[in-house]
Amino acid sequence: MEINTDRNSSAREIIREVSRVIAGKDTVIVKVLLAILAGGHILMEDIPGVGKTTLAVSMSRALGLDYNRVQFTPDVLPSDITGYSLYDKNSGTMIYQKGAILCNLFLADELNRATSRTQSALLQAMEEGEVTVDNCTYPVPQPFIVIATQNPAGAKGTQLLPDSQLDRFMLRLTMGYPAHADEIEMVRRRQGGISADSVRQIVTREELLHLLHEVDQVYVKDSLIEYIVTLCEKTRNDSHILQGASPRASLALTSLAKAAAWLQKRDFVLPQDVRFNFYDCVEHRLIWQPEVSDPAARVSVLGDILKSVRAPAIQ
Repeated sequence: MEINTDRNSSAREIIREVSRVIAGKDTVIVKVLLAILAGGHILMEDIPGVGKTTLAVSMSRALGLDYNRVQFTPDVLPSDITGYSLYDKNSGTMIYQKGAILCNLFLADELNRATSRTQSALLQAMEEGEVTVDNCTYPVPQPFIVIATQNPAGAKGTQLLPDSQLDRFMLRLTMGYPAHADEIEMVRRRQGGISADSVRQIVTREELLHLLHEVDQVYVKDSLIEYIVTLCEKTRNDSHILQGASPRASLALTSLAKAAAWLQKRDFVLPQDVRFNFYDCVEHRLIWQPEVSDPAARVSVLGDILKSVRAPAIQ
């Protein structure tokens, strides 16, 4: 499915502005924008140096969001993320000191270098939009998006994210190496001073909230809801998969399909909106059989599931 961003000026400008810095990765940029419009969180998984963090910073600047960035290491504590209470001797009370996560867009750089305890500090904020410190609950600003980056499993000094954490990311994306011509263009642009710091703001926070509301109003026909649920159910009964997609995956896939329809300037979802997002929304939520470790094999398995479920005819 090709996203026709020419029919949406705000989306077109955001993608164009970010693609000035990230050359040749328009599909990845579109999918990151889809997840943001769907109100979800994004996990960028790849080897170091391919532009994961640069993409996240560029997107935050284009969207005009208040953002914080934490470079995760084993000594980062949960309180660095959620905040902590500090005794104030003048008032005799405990005063809450805000953590880094209280922002619109939180960049969790190399999240899998942190300890499990610190990783889990993100869970409440990602799922419920709030953090609890010393029995007091504090809401995160809206909109709230987490873009996390991580090195591939097995890289030195990394620790796998737990399944419960992975399931809270709407998409897991891989950028990959740039094509030869794109890498040349990237180097050339950098010599001209084009970097994440040069990205222009395209929309304000209030305008983005309005766009999220528009996406939420996109109509999903009952037959398409059944199509989405059936696709997720198929992953629970496939011999290549030990643990299938959760109901949270069905909700996430529906939200992403609505965002894809909105980018196409439609107020209703079509089956291709679902198919465009299926792999990136579902694959990281699954526990695969040991013999299905190759990414190409996983693409094939999920492709077979897509082929096995008949898409409804939408009139």
